[in-house]
Amino acid sequence: MKWLYGILCLFFLIVFHEFGHFLAAKLFGVKVESFSIGFGPVLLHRTVHGTDYRLSLIPLGGYCGMKGEKDFQKAIEEKLPEVGGDADSLYGIHPFKRALIGFAGPFFNFIFAVIACAFINGIGYTYYTYSNRVLINNQVTSSVARDAGIISGDKIIKINEKEITDFSGLIEEVSTRPDEDIIVVVDRDGKELTFTVHTELDKSTGTGKIGVAADTSELFEKESPRYGFFASIGHGFIDAIKSAGLTIKSIGILFKGVDMNNAVSGPARVTEMLGSTVKEGFSEGLRIGFISLMSLMSVISISLFIMNLLPVPILDGGLILIAFIEIIIRRRVNPRIQYYVQFIGLAFIAFIFIIGLKGDILYFIKK
Repeated sequence: MKWLYGILCLFFLIVFHEFGHFLAAKLFGVKVESFSIGFGPVLLHRTVHGTDYRLSLIPLGGYCGMKGEKDFQKAIEEKLPEVGGDADSLYGIHPFKRALIGFAGPFFNFIFAVIACAFINGIGYTYYTYSNRVLINNQVTSSVARDAGIISGDKIIKINEKEITDFSGLIEEVSTRPDEDIIVVVDRDGKELTFTVHTELDKSTGTGKIGVAADTSELFEKESPRYGFFASIGHGFIDAIKSAGLTIKSIGILFKGVDMNNAVSGPARVTEMLGSTVKEGFSEGLRIGFISLMSLMSVISISLFIMNLLPVPILDGGLILIAFIEIIIRRRVNPRIQYYVQFIGLAFIAFIFIIGLKGDILYFIKK
């Protein structure tokens, strides 16, 4: 059952992405020939104002078929010097409008993340955590915190000027700053001491660590802040921006020797994580389930936002890149040049897909 839940969640995020393209195409006068919920054989369809709305068999996403999308392939086959098109086709409109249509899909993923984070900030949630007192195992050979001068029993009260009140806050600050210098302020017997700690990069996860453990003798129940309507939207926007920044940062970390089998999740693992979150979260109550689901879906939605904006042909970012090149040079890019560049994009996507697939296979074998 959890797989069904996961498929439905991922399905919603992809359809929401395509709906962004759909609205932008309509706004800029590009004819949308088809809009499908799902892939494969069409189960139901109805044509309204020139657009064939479809419900298809395979619920793994959807698509927005715009007039002129195949003009690029036609120009290649006929060896035309540029991609032409009617005034109501994708390549017949101004490149800036085409770029906005390409941006609209990822932008809708970002909007969903803002909405999800706003809900979390508005509803609030209960969480359990330990105090900010840390322990350091002297038997462990590597602890950058110990090397910097931090000892067991110290209370970490600030990291980079951000107040730390519990161990959850400590993990949040450290894990998002791998291989970086951080300024750590501790309370040691009533005295404040400041240390510079260079975080370690955990190559199995791509996160930062400093070699400390929680003092498990004290467990606290805490409530997150609950904000009003407009404040929730504001905090949701800030959280989505932070998440986007961390996603961009994590892409760079992939090239620092991180185990990509763990760091890059394929569609199967993402679906399984979503399904498990729905099943386990809602089994503990409606509020916990909803918060857990919104949190994970916001992270995945931000990932879709960033990945689709990469300037790689066959992704939305590639369409945007070509459009801006045309704006700068004030003429169409030769379709054969685009064709050869697409091979690079296709190779990149294939590389990521293979890594994700390999990681999924190893993950389920170990599980």
